[in-house]
Amino acid sequence: MISCTDFIWVYSELFKFLEARGGEAKVIEFWRGISDEFLTNLREYVAEDGLKGMFRYWSHTLGEEGGRHHMTLYDDMFVIDMHDCPSAKKIFRDGRVEPYPKYCEHCRWLYPPLLEEFGYEVDYHVLDCEKGACRLTVRKPPGVMTPDDKAQ
Repeated sequence: MISCTDFIWVYSELFKFLEARGGEAKVIEFWRGISDEFLTNLREYVAEDGLKGMFRYWSHTLGEEGGRHHMTLYDDMFVIDMHDCPSAKKIFRDGRVEPYPKYCEHCRWLYPPLLEEFGYEVDYHVLDCEKGACRLTVRKPPGVMTPDDKAQ
């Protein structure tokens, strides 16, 4: 089986191609399309189990990708602290291709909009793209109905 990490360089080249043809807006449109059309398993996990579903999704995904990270699940919050993203490491450290400089922005357009559809507040911060450091924080706002309320 081919790992998703085997395609990292192709993704970076595609992002550069799209930006050269249509600007950054074209790249963001592509990322939003992936979020809308291909993240059905994340969408299903969140609809079914809320924050616990997010934890389950990323436990599998990040486990497959590797890298150093820490996930924390609270009753009203889910946090991923990525310390060494394997994708960013491949793009920025191995020298195989000239990296797409905004490579790490894809997470901002894939995940927060999807999670916000379910009523969550989402903060995503790239701390250091070249080192593969970022933080995703998802909060269940007080008084807002989310899938967590159905799961209880």
